[in-house]
Amino acid sequence: MMERKKILIIILLILILAISITLYFYTSTGNSTPSPSDKIGVVVTVGPQEEFVKRVGGDRVNVTVMVPPGSDPHTYEPLAEQMKQVQNARIYFQVGSDVEFELTWLDKLRSMNRQMKVVNSSAGIQLIPNTAESEAGSDPHVWVSPKNAKIMVENIYQELVEVDPKNRDYYTKNRDEYLSELDQLDKNITKTLSGKNNTTIMVYHPSWAYFCKDYNLQQLAIEKEGKEPTSQDIVKLVDTARKEGIMVIFTSPEFSTANAQTIASEIGAKVVSVDPLSPNYLENMKKVAEAFASS
Repeated sequence: MMERKKILIIILLILILAISITLYFYTSTGNSTPSPSDKIGVVVTVGPQEEFVKRVGGDRVNVTVMVPPGSDPHTYEPLAEQMKQVQNARIYFQVGSDVEFELTWLDKLRSMNRQMKVVNSSAGIQLIPNTAESEAGSDPHVWVSPKNAKIMVENIYQELVEVDPKNRDYYTKNRDEYLSELDQLDKNITKTLSGKNNTTIMVYHPSWAYFCKDYNLQQLAIEKEGKEPTSQDIVKLVDTARKEGIMVIFTSPEFSTANAQTIASEIGAKVVSVDPLSPNYLENMKKVAEAFASS
């Protein structure tokens, strides 16, 4: 009987030791769920970047978006709560392609937190001139191209690994999974838009140049130089829309639809909203491609 008790005690001690060793490695290798204070504070400019960072960083990042959905990056002013998040952030992933919000606010945000590292998430992307808006610099809407999104994701991954190298494997796994989904999105969009006779889309704000470049479309913008069209402009747009056989006009949630509705009523077209700033990137871009294809 005593011998049996000794054996049971030894087995129990072995189990306790095994559990202790497992818990030690589980926590020391970075696989435990971090507390809020342990998460990397990250700030991004627009909604699509939020998905990019979260898909790579997972539960190890806390992300703040400076320009929320439905707001205009050309005119948005950050709130006090957003400023507070900037003060506590370790990284600011700027779009880096002449987004007006960044041109106006980034230096001030940087001065609020000198320890915050500012990273250009568009590094390596071939930028195109901002001719659609008749403004100097590059077209800022780089993220609407899934091909560009892959580059942005890679830049985000590299920086997260640099600031948190012990969790490289975690970030690598997340990055690879998301890049695979972006590849599939690109293939699906190509298939969705293939074989279309009319490749011109009429949009209110010229947000889609990079998307159009990738998928052989042309965007015709109602807004010019950031201003509402004149009555003469509307007449010309109506004539062009009729010549091109355009039956859908695309608007964005952050802009008025009044002039789009005016043109649509003249040519018997409908107005459809597509959002370049949605934080649900994969799902949104699939819907955008389907909307463009149906036009």
